[in-house]
Amino acid sequence: MTGSVLAVMAHPDDLELWAGGTLALHAQQAPVIGAVRAHDDIRDAEAVTSAEILGIRLESLKDVDAAAVGELIVRHRPDILITHPVDDVHPDHRAAAAAVLAGLPDAHIATGTPRRLYTCDTYNSLTLSGQVNASVIVDVTATFARKMRALAAHFSQPIEEHFGPMARHQSGLWGGRIGVAHAEAFTAVPILGRLPGAAHL
Repeated sequence: MTGSVLAVMAHPDDLELWAGGTLALHAQQAPVIGAVRAHDDIRDAEAVTSAEILGIRLESLKDVDAAAVGELIVRHRPDILITHPVDDVHPDHRAAAAAVLAGLPDAHIATGTPRRLYTCDTYNSLTLSGQVNASVIVDVTATFARKMRALAAHFSQPIEEHFGPMARHQSGLWGGRIGVAHAEAFTAVPILGRLPGAAHL
């Protein structure tokens, strides 16, 4: 049985782009919450529609900072927390990851959650430090069409000409590594010196 998931990301379409298939997969068995910073009325409305497609609950944050992350963890007590790579090429992604790392320790000590922390993929799987070195690759073939429908709900963004092709390309590459059509990649991050001992997210 998979555990509950909290995904904290920078932009409304990041949930879908980097982890949409996995979030939809987990949502079939456990609660999944996606938290992103509020933007404008158009993008926020797109995010609501997209979350409904994925089957997850959306939380819109005024700021993605350590206090907000800590509050989310204490309130929802997720088994699994997902965020961006700490060395992501996008500065907003790095800031969200830094907020997660800053807000996590006290909340984890207080609640014992999350039990597992992962970073997701990024643009062409390249960080400032080099290629993403995924420790977990999740088969999302069954939920890939839903991921792409959710991504397409972000009409104001360059989905068809940019993000959609990249999502298909990267999912195919990760899928090829485990012998399936589509997959998403995640890297385990220690929580206070402990790595997860699980076969799944």
